[in-house]
Amino acid sequence: MDYLDLIREDASEADIRKYLSQGDQVAITIRIPENLKNASQEFASLKGMSFSAMMRAGLIQQLTKKDL
Repeated sequence: MDYLDLIREDASEADIRKYLSQGDQVAITIRIPENLKNASQEFASLKGMSFSAMMRAGLIQQLTKKDL
């Protein structure tokens, strides 16, 4: 089962979040403006999390929205 199967089957948000948080860790490279990266790191720090954790949370939030 993959992400699209979960969406097609109208899986619960909890099931989608569980699926998205499982699996092996992989490294990715994204290119963003330095100011955006620095501001994001500062913001994440204020929230008590790392930049990576904030990015993962944002992706999961977007991928669990029902109004795709």
